[in-house]
Amino acid sequence: MQTRTQEIGVGLFLLAGVLALLLLALRVSGLTMSDHHDTYKVYAYFDNIAGLTVRSRVTLSGVTIGKVTAIDLDRNSYRGRVTMQIDKQVDNLPTDSIASILTAGLLGEKYIGISVGGDEQVLKEGSTIRDTQSSLVLEDLIGKFLLNSVNKDSSANK
Repeated sequence: MQTRTQEIGVGLFLLAGVLALLLLALRVSGLTMSDHHDTYKVYAYFDNIAGLTVRSRVTLSGVTIGKVTAIDLDRNSYRGRVTMQIDKQVDNLPTDSIASILTAGLLGEKYIGISVGGDEQVLKEGSTIRDTQSSLVLEDLIGKFLLNSVNKDSSANK
């Protein structure tokens, strides 16, 4: 009887450990068990969305106010369209706000940062942020730097 009680105790302890790890994994990944319905949908169009993913965060002054829910290609303008869910608590974003794709940390996690505009009209369900700044692609930057240094070298040899 003593070993049976110990086995049940160990089993419950292991089950609690697995549940704690599952909860930790959900918290770290940003996934939740429940779906928040207190948000509104906003769109933004970017020339380059390199590195941005679905479930990336949307921030305002460094505070997370939403997340990216979809990324697709607009077939008319050939620009990337990002769909964002913004918390209803942040219901006073001006229509001339700027959405920028930024990089966090050394690992290069991309997220959207919103800079507040000054317009009196505010974004509503289905609104589009017109002013955007695309993602900075490191390969393009290195290429421009190398091309510029090659052009300087060739003009110095003349």
